[in-house]
Amino acid sequence: MAELFGEAAHLWWSPVDAAPSAEWLKRCAELLDPAETERWQRYRFAKDRNLFVIAHATLRRVLGAEMDVAPELLRFRQGVHGRPELVGPGAGRGLRFNLSHTLGMVVIVVAQGIDCGVDVEDCAREVAIESLARRQFAACEAADVLARSGADQRHKFFEYWTLKESYIKAIGLGLAAPLDRFSFAIEAAISIRFEAPLRDDAAAWQFRLTKLNKNYQVAVALRRGTGQDRFLRIRQLTFD
Repeated sequence: MAELFGEAAHLWWSPVDAAPSAEWLKRCAELLDPAETERWQRYRFAKDRNLFVIAHATLRRVLGAEMDVAPELLRFRQGVHGRPELVGPGAGRGLRFNLSHTLGMVVIVVAQGIDCGVDVEDCAREVAIESLARRQFAACEAADVLARSGADQRHKFFEYWTLKESYIKAIGLGLAAPLDRFSFAIEAAISIRFEAPLRDDAAAWQFRLTKLNKNYQVAVALRRGTGQDRFLRIRQLTFD
C-alpha cells in the first residue's frame, strides 16, 4: 500500500541470510531487469552475486510498496555519477531513494522531493581504522578517532565513515567528492562543515545515526528543503 510521506522519510532495513536458498534467489532474480541481471552475473564470488540480487530485489519491493507498483515493472536510469533514478511507472511521484548493503544487511532510504543518502557498515569487519582515518577523514575527525582506542575507536570511526558516505551519496557525487573537505561534529545534533573546494549549505542538511542488529552502523543524510527536520520512520522489511 502506497504511503503518504508528508514531511517524513522512510528507512527500510532487511537482514540478509548468509546462505540464501536457491528458491529465494530465484524469486529475487525474477524481479530484476536485463541490465541488473547483466551486472550481477559479472560478480566473481557467489556471496557478492547473492547480495547484489537480494539487495536490488529488496529495493524494488520497497519502491513498489511505496508507490503501489509491481516491483518487476520499475525501471531505472543512471545519473551523471551513476546514481539510479526512476523512469517509467511511478517516476512522476518525485520519490528519491538510496540503497546501501553489506554482508548480512540491506538498507534503503526513501523520501519525497528531497535528496537523501544512506550507508550501512558491519562494525565487526576487519578494517585499517587508523590508516583510513588519516588518509580519508578531515583533520578534526582523524584526531578524534586517533585519540581513542579499542571498541570506542571502532565505534567512532564507523560513525564518521557512514555519515560521510551518506552525504556523498545524497548529493550524487559518490567518491568524486573529497572526503577530507567536509567534516562532522557528532553531538546531540549532528552537524556538517565544508572546506574549499566544496560549496554547500550546512544548514540545509540533517543527519541520523542508528544501529541495527548490534553490529550494523547506519547513517542517513536528508536535505531539509523547507528548513525543518524530516521525521525518519525506521521499518524492517519482511517477506512472505
